[in-house]
Amino acid sequence: MQIFGKILGAFFGFLFGGPIGAALGLYLGHRFDKARGMQQAGFQSGGFSQQGNSAQRQEAFFTAAFSIMGHVAKAKGQVTREEIELASAMMDRMDLHGDQRRAAQAAFREGKEADFPLEDVLKTVHSSVGGRYDLLQFFLELQISAAFADGAIHPSERQVLHRIARGLGFSEAQLERRLQMQEAAFRFQRQGGFGGQRQQHSSGSSWQQATSASQLTDAYKILGVDEDADAKTVKRAHRKLMNEHHPDKLMARGLPPEMMNMAKEKAQEIQNAYDLIKKEKGFK
Repeated sequence: MQIFGKILGAFFGFLFGGPIGAALGLYLGHRFDKARGMQQAGFQSGGFSQQGNSAQRQEAFFTAAFSIMGHVAKAKGQVTREEIELASAMMDRMDLHGDQRRAAQAAFREGKEADFPLEDVLKTVHSSVGGRYDLLQFFLELQISAAFADGAIHPSERQVLHRIARGLGFSEAQLERRLQMQEAAFRFQRQGGFGGQRQQHSSGSSWQQATSASQLTDAYKILGVDEDADAKTVKRAHRKLMNEHHPDKLMARGLPPEMMNMAKEKAQEIQNAYDLIKKEKGFK
């Protein structure tokens, strides 16, 4: 926690202005500490420090991700215990422990503050990754995934997500498409990724998967193609998404190592949807 500015501010404020001066000095010191803390995390007024090494940029990307998650959670008003638990679940999915987890929790709390500078932080995120589409897309999808963790998106959360999308360079249409894909992915995962309930053959020696029409529809939405798309279109969409979400490629381009598990989950989700369509449509 940054307290140096608060101490000096309150001291000199009281020295020159008594209790009122101390209060003003404390507030100004808080602002100083906050700005100093964000700089140490990798934020600067003009974007991430270009002199910083890869590890510093990854740390800043990580910090921005969790602080904005906190800001999205706060959009509905008071952050509930359920939303805190959802943030903790996200940290579990990233296998965060010790200092890493404490850093994520601190960033999440920072994002809940009323004066959180969302647009400035988004500018630094865009700058940190050099405008790379795949990393910006991953960042946006991470925020959507966190907001949708309880199965629904509140109108206030949707408004904040639109601000996030604009700040990262995505259009409203692109955001809405990703919201539809995430909603489909949520249902798809709940049904087991390959067609929900399994029915056993009378022999008891094997299992037959019962794929519902709704799950197949969700699989198409995950790939972003129409249900009447031909095999060539489906394969092209699959290749494009896998190229954009390949964990090793994202890591090579600057994705924090803590987020590798999330990238793997997303890639597996895309592959599962593709495998289901391929199986049901009978193409290789």
